[in-house]
Amino acid sequence: MQRIVVLAGGIGGARFLRGLKAAAPEAEITVIGNTGDDIHLFGLKICPDLDTLMYTLGGGIHEEQGWGRAGETFAVKEELAAYGMGPQWFGLGDRDIATHLVRTRMLAAGYPLSAVTEALCARWRPGVRLLPMTDDRVETHVVIDAAAADGGGSGGDGGDGEGGRRAVHFQEYWVRLRARVPAHGIVPVGAEAASPAPGVSEALAAADVILFPPSNPVVSIGTILAVPGIREAVTGSAAPVVGLSPLIGGAPVRGMADKVLAAIGVAADAASVARHYGPELLDGWLVAPQDADAVPEVEKAGIRCRAVPLLMTGQEATAAMAREALALAEEVRAA
Repeated sequence: MQRIVVLAGGIGGARFLRGLKAAAPEAEITVIGNTGDDIHLFGLKICPDLDTLMYTLGGGIHEEQGWGRAGETFAVKEELAAYGMGPQWFGLGDRDIATHLVRTRMLAAGYPLSAVTEALCARWRPGVRLLPMTDDRVETHVVIDAAAADGGGSGGDGGDGEGGRRAVHFQEYWVRLRARVPAHGIVPVGAEAASPAPGVSEALAAADVILFPPSNPVVSIGTILAVPGIREAVTGSAAPVVGLSPLIGGAPVRGMADKVLAAIGVAADAASVARHYGPELLDGWLVAPQDADAVPEVEKAGIRCRAVPLLMTGQEATAAMAREALALAEEVRAA
């Protein structure tokens, strides 16, 4: 049985995984999910990427949004607003709250996040083994101009940092500010002291193929790789590592990859993202046909590259993408 390990963020990673399951129905798939987007609000531990992966693969996602539960209602959100309880920019649906209540209660009882995630998946049966990247608390923060943060609405009482800048939680940057202000830096707070969750290093060591889906290379896959030991496990694995560009024609299909790439000094194009990962991590890279001119540049950097359709317009199109990634992995292995 082929063992595939995927490092994944939220919507893009989840939709890719749905196609991967269709493309390789007999494979054993382990997903290492980003937890840098996690946030504590309303007394609850919220894991947006893990939940998006779980709901999407388990059939409970709001398909049009790509996040949150299908058939959601927001009575609790409305009642909290009536009490003046904030932050009002982050709205939790009633069904979604049940997941966070279970998670928070289990964590308070002493269960690690990996065990809690396994318990939640027992209901959803996503068809993959879903592992958080770490059981430790890691939260991605974004450095922005302090004036921009204050002008975007309520955002806490953090003071100005050096140069009139401050760091806000990634959720505040993305949900409240909608990534409309420039990002000057990305900080995975707590990552340097974190350890891979149980099973993460072992899965990477035993993998036949490792895939980087079209997830955000900075705040999704980049945050996973920031946990000490994970990057080393990827580079030390004998498995070919193949990534799929999250950018088509120099722009993200959705999300704010261009904004956060600029924050770390990387151009928002398929070739630059491949070079950012580098041949130390990547053996193969898929770009969209619109970016076919990047193929020679990526191959010059020591990474095999092919141009294939990368728009996830439906399950068959996504499955075709996954098959191309697996085929490139086999090409690398045979070389």
